[in-house]
Amino acid sequence: MASGNDIKTAQATYNGFIKASVWGAGITIVVVAIVVALITS
Repeated sequence: MASGNDIKTAQATYNGFIKASVWGAGITIVVVAIVVALITS
């Protein structure tokens, strides 16, 4: 079974991944909105 230290490291990695995913999704939405605005203008 994993020790407490391994769990803390795994949770930190997971939280970093989730933050990166949220930021990446947000940036993607903004870029898509800009591209759509440029195409429709």
